[in-house]
Amino acid sequence: MRLVMNEPVENMDRPYARRWWALLVLCLSLLIIVMANTALTVAAPDMTQDLGLSSADLQWVIDGYTVPYAALMLLLGAIGDKYSRRGALLLGLVVFGGGAVAGSLVDSSTGVITARAVMGVGAAMIMPATLSLLAATFPRAERAKAIVLWTATAGLAIAAGPLVAGALLRDHGWASTFLINVPIAAVAIVGALVLVPPSKAAKHGRIDYVGGALSVVWVGALVYMIIEGPHFGWGAKAVTAAVVAGVALVAFVVWELRHPRPVLDVRRFAQRRFAGSNLAVALFFLAVFGAFYYLTQDLQFVLGYDALETGVRMLPLAGAVFVGSALTGFLTPRIGMKITVTAGMVGGTAALALLTRVDASSTYGDFVLPLVILGLAIGLALSPCTDAIMGSFPESELGVGGAVNDTSLELGGSLGIAILGSVLAGSYSSHLADAVSGTKLPGDALATAQDSVGAGYVVAERIGEQAHKLAGQAGAATDPQQAAQLKAQAGQLADGARQMADAVGASFSDAVAHTSVVGAVILGVGTVVVAVLLPRKRRGAEADAAGPDAGTETGTAGAAADSTSVSVG
Repeated sequence: MRLVMNEPVENMDRPYARRWWALLVLCLSLLIIVMANTALTVAAPDMTQDLGLSSADLQWVIDGYTVPYAALMLLLGAIGDKYSRRGALLLGLVVFGGGAVAGSLVDSSTGVITARAVMGVGAAMIMPATLSLLAATFPRAERAKAIVLWTATAGLAIAAGPLVAGALLRDHGWASTFLINVPIAAVAIVGALVLVPPSKAAKHGRIDYVGGALSVVWVGALVYMIIEGPHFGWGAKAVTAAVVAGVALVAFVVWELRHPRPVLDVRRFAQRRFAGSNLAVALFFLAVFGAFYYLTQDLQFVLGYDALETGVRMLPLAGAVFVGSALTGFLTPRIGMKITVTAGMVGGTAALALLTRVDASSTYGDFVLPLVILGLAIGLALSPCTDAIMGSFPESELGVGGAVNDTSLELGGSLGIAILGSVLAGSYSSHLADAVSGTKLPGDALATAQDSVGAGYVVAERIGEQAHKLAGQAGAATDPQQAAQLKAQAGQLADGARQMADAVGASFSDAVAHTSVVGAVILGVGTVVVAVLLPRKRRGAEADAAGPDAGTETGTAGAAADSTSVSVG
């Protein structure tokens, strides 16, 4: 028999022959939406200089992507379940690619933020579609392996973003970091049409649009508050967002509990496996995104690596993710997800604890071991959690399941950058003030230097430029006394520039160490909670009946989801 590509996977009773090629398309789609954020971290300095971005502008260039991405996933995942998961993927890729093209052409902060928001809408379609299509295309016995590769791709994208962006920035402007997404999106679109079978829920009632709208409001307001409050102060905007998020969340829970066909059955969070897996995903990405935020800055500003060199030096993380994913694929079916997830979280906590030793004398070698351990930890913990979350949903709600997993991921990442970023900024500012106390540095220069590590080095550079200018004037002066005075002033400024640069580097290194303490404590406490929540591995007949990946302990939805396999004979 030949495959009829228009026949939905739900109508076939044997595994789809080209499912591994379809997975490659899904992983490509995942790759660009994760790279869209990590690539921007190394393009930010060029973009700031070219567009004259303020710190607030730059923050919203980054987070303008995050708000619609996180807020829309649940509703769009439900719509994909009902109408077409592959259609949601294709439309998302088109929207994402269009936003990337627009981002490369604009020349203002407003234009870039708008383009990033459009990309975020596209990502909100793509992300849940990748997981729902994966679960619909692979039989239960193979799904854990497929999710391992999906998770490893996310880890690869974290490191690949800076690497690719760094290579482009050597010969091209920041706009090229937007355009790199376009050919990948185009390949993914063609691949989805040729290799990914159509999929939608066999039985899906009317969509709960009220619950979906409430989810958009509460998640969007929460992410906005997370961004606005720590970075720009707890003024009226942040407080209003907090109130809106709280009210909308309560309304969402009440509505979903009463609705006969809720967009998300919130009772699932009473299940220990489901709640523990979501908490683990959120906490892990809090740690990973937060650590990535300050590690890339340390490598670029303090250690002086350019964008490409920074990307290369993040590769141990990506390689370790693949190793960790391979280990969890072997270990989880044998010892259960409770042990592998807990071990991964312990490893993540250890990686952050190692970063507490960073100081002014640290070299790249001091970062290699934490990066490797963190990568191994990601690979160990995240695949079983994602498999457990997806396994908690029936076939008709695979898109919603993917959206729940991805919302936990995105909320955790946003919290990581907000919480650890705020701790980093406060610690850096405090250490720098102490380091330059007693010097004759102008007050406005200190205030500017305290804004960020990049601003601190700019201040030091400007002081050095003033010293160079005075040295030139001293050389041109005809009056020996005046020349001596100018030369002395130039020497003082040159010493001040070196002292400022040293103080900035040392202060940021101390801030990295202090922030890592906070991150390690958060992840460590979370590890204990997750270990308590996750149930032990099922044994005996129940585990045997669950199939070859019973060790992933993903609940009772496997049989329903198995009906989504495809057949070619």
